[in-house]
Amino acid sequence: MTTLTTLRAPAPKLRLARFRDLTLVPVIVLLLIVGSFADPFFLTGDNLTNVVQQQSALALVVLAEALILISGKFDLSLESIVGMAPAVAVMLVVPTVANGFGIELPALLAIPLCLLIGAAIGAFNGFLIIRFQLSAFIVTLAMLIVVHGLHLGWSKGKSLFALPESMLYLGSTTWLGLPAAIWIVIVLYAVGIVALRYFRIGRALYAIGGNADAAKAAGIRVDRVLWGVFIVGGTLAALAGLMESGRLGGISANQGVGMIFMVFAAAVIGGVSMDGGKGTIFGALTGVLVIGLVENILSLVGVAPEWRQLIYGMIILVSLIISRIVGGKAQD
Repeated sequence: MTTLTTLRAPAPKLRLARFRDLTLVPVIVLLLIVGSFADPFFLTGDNLTNVVQQQSALALVVLAEALILISGKFDLSLESIVGMAPAVAVMLVVPTVANGFGIELPALLAIPLCLLIGAAIGAFNGFLIIRFQLSAFIVTLAMLIVVHGLHLGWSKGKSLFALPESMLYLGSTTWLGLPAAIWIVIVLYAVGIVALRYFRIGRALYAIGGNADAAKAAGIRVDRVLWGVFIVGGTLAALAGLMESGRLGGISANQGVGMIFMVFAAAVIGGVSMDGGKGTIFGALTGVLVIGLVENILSLVGVAPEWRQLIYGMIILVSLIISRIVGGKAQD
């Protein structure tokens, strides 16, 4: 009897974990109801599609941050990659009259270059954190400043509008009646959900985030996995920058600035623990949807931008409280 009891003990925790994935679903339903009363246009297909498309870049950065948080680390520099990676890629392919470097590489290389730049920044972050055992907070905070500084310096603080057609395509085309950006988000989130739930790499991330020393003792190549997740994070942030640039038709000098606060808010209210080893990709996605619906409702009812900042700040504070409660540390 003792053995059977021991074997069955994890079941309640598993059911609780699945329940936590759905904790924001009632909130989303409530927001849909509130939005429908706030403005009749809110529940139209065009508006809801627009909400999801506008949040597509945020969703990819949240996916990147969620993977890194689950592994027990975090990356503050992702927001700077969103602006810098596509900007540098564009400047490598456009002429000097369009604020380019004058190198004028083939325009078809813009997207691969952007993704490569994001991956390289993520790899450098991982190298400093893993090889030299530096604080992820300090390293990525410094890189946030450095990467954005490079963006401002190389672009001379100017916006870029001469984007290659390949970059504009991601932000303007539709596939099967939906914007391409939405399909990209759906596919990448589906891959993330499946990988973390059914593949060895997913179990490794949770194990490392829960206890890196125990994971190493179990034979997991901790350094290699962590380095890989930083590279994936940088690549996803660069892709988010591509989609945002294509949607807006240009790259401002401040693209991505301030995004990291909403990224952490979405991930944390979605159940991803900042202490590592807890949370799911689906939960992070619900956090993105909540923030997107809140922003849309505030816009439709005409709330002034300065008051929106107050509300976003309150969302972040509430998300931290939820993180403590969900993480089981509220009673400490």
